[in-house]
Amino acid sequence: MPLPPDYHLHTALCRHAIGEPSDYARRAIELGLAEIGFAEHAPMPTDDFDDWHMRADQLDLYIEAVRKAQKDFPELTVRLGLEMDYIPGIEDWLRELVARARWDYLIGSVHYLDEHWAIDDPKQLALWEKHDVFEVWAEYFDRLTRAAGTGLFDIIGHADLPKKFGFRPDRDCSQLYRRFLEAARKHNCAIEINTAGLRKDCRELYPGEQFLRLACNAGVAIAFGSDAHKPEEVGLDFSMAVRAAKQAGYAHYSVFNLRNRQFQGL
Repeated sequence: MPLPPDYHLHTALCRHAIGEPSDYARRAIELGLAEIGFAEHAPMPTDDFDDWHMRADQLDLYIEAVRKAQKDFPELTVRLGLEMDYIPGIEDWLRELVARARWDYLIGSVHYLDEHWAIDDPKQLALWEKHDVFEVWAEYFDRLTRAAGTGLFDIIGHADLPKKFGFRPDRDCSQLYRRFLEAARKHNCAIEINTAGLRKDCRELYPGEQFLRLACNAGVAIAFGSDAHKPEEVGLDFSMAVRAAKQAGYAHYSVFNLRNRQFQGL
């Protein structure tokens, strides 16, 4: 059975990845993938917001690089996407970005609990020690639920990201998950099975087994992504991700073209 598309690929424009879209496309062909998609970190309202989002003046460069990969590798379907950070209050900015291109899909992600703390940033790891873990998870899922509720996104990225460094609540989070999943289902928003967690301290797919079963039971669709930041990470651990999806009860996954979703069998 062919592996599903890898819809979460980055490029050097995010300043913490390496390689051009063509490098990732070449690797995908080596692996036998039929389809990939790029989802670079979208510009923030100001270029000095942090040091890992594209600058606003780089967005056209990103689009051109993906279009070049599409032309250079006609045997591979290459989709144009964007990973957009959701922070309450920047919805109008996000809508401006949506209007900038004919995107195939948009991934909505939450990294920031406020404009000063990205919970997955290793440079800010010490801030975890100053917060109650469950309260962080609760605030994160509140934001993720609000992100899904905007209707701006086709996919929600790495949905249980707060576990990245191994900080896990000692309380049941299932109600947090269910509230988010209801918003995702209502707004026709898939979640991704993201294999990058296997390369982090948590050593687990995003999302974990319980979360994924709840998502399947809630009728929330899935897509797949490696969150690759270098070409050799394309499609990494996808066999494990497909197996996890099947074990959770999924029989189909999402594919996107110009923000129209169809389903293919696992």
